[in-house]
Amino acid sequence: MTAVGAPGGPARWHGAGLGTQLWVLTARVLRAYLLDPRLLVANMLGPLLMLTMFSQMLGSLARAPGFPAGVRYVDFLVPALLITSAMQQAFGSAVGLTLEMRDGIVTRLRAMPLWPGSVLLARSLADLVRGGLQLLLILVLAALVFGFRPPGGPVGALAAGALALAVGCCLGWIFVALACWIRNAELVQSVAGLLTFPMIFASTAFVPAGGLPGWLRAVVRVNPATYGIEAARDLVLGVATPGGVAIALAVSAAVGTTAAAVAVRGFQRRP
Repeated sequence: MTAVGAPGGPARWHGAGLGTQLWVLTARVLRAYLLDPRLLVANMLGPLLMLTMFSQMLGSLARAPGFPAGVRYVDFLVPALLITSAMQQAFGSAVGLTLEMRDGIVTRLRAMPLWPGSVLLARSLADLVRGGLQLLLILVLAALVFGFRPPGGPVGALAAGALALAVGCCLGWIFVALACWIRNAELVQSVAGLLTFPMIFASTAFVPAGGLPGWLRAVVRVNPATYGIEAARDLVLGVATPGGVAIALAVSAAVGTTAAAVAVRGFQRRP
């Protein structure tokens, strides 16, 4: 921040540029995350436990009628875990935001010459960094421990990871918007958990759409996470089309833009 004004007159404080604001605020969130080994372990273990449980419990689905021919279940599962893990980063970030609101940290930030949205955008950028580390670990361990050998090759797997980060970042704004309006950590955690459950399980994450009841298939088709999961899966399986990826990004961007506008409006609202 710099102070400017007429000689002998009162100084007016001007904040740093948006780029500097985002750099400082993002580094603040990442520093708290990296300096707490408990957060690191908890964030890394969750997806790995899901990978272990679902690959072993549901692996027999690969032999069920309606499952894509010649596709192993681990290759079917990993793209879905990339998307859901990226989304869940924002879940924890939303709870952290409500705690900062409660503890007065956000109130101190409000007193600074900052664009209000920079506080929220910095959290989203920090989620991208954390999510990237988590998704890379999932891909490495899936290959080393579970024999993950994507037909689309390493390029397809990395492209699916990049798509997962983009989709997860966009859909994660739903949880940030909840935090900005509810402002209670326990309630945010409960509501976000209720919302996460259908977004993950009422999708094609673990079972092909053809194996679901008719009414649930209708829900799957309006679930924005489904488009990201199927596009990431196509990249991993080497059958992706530009149209499928574009639709996934467009749907996620539409949801994310709307949720971000709602989040900023809620953030600006005084307690």
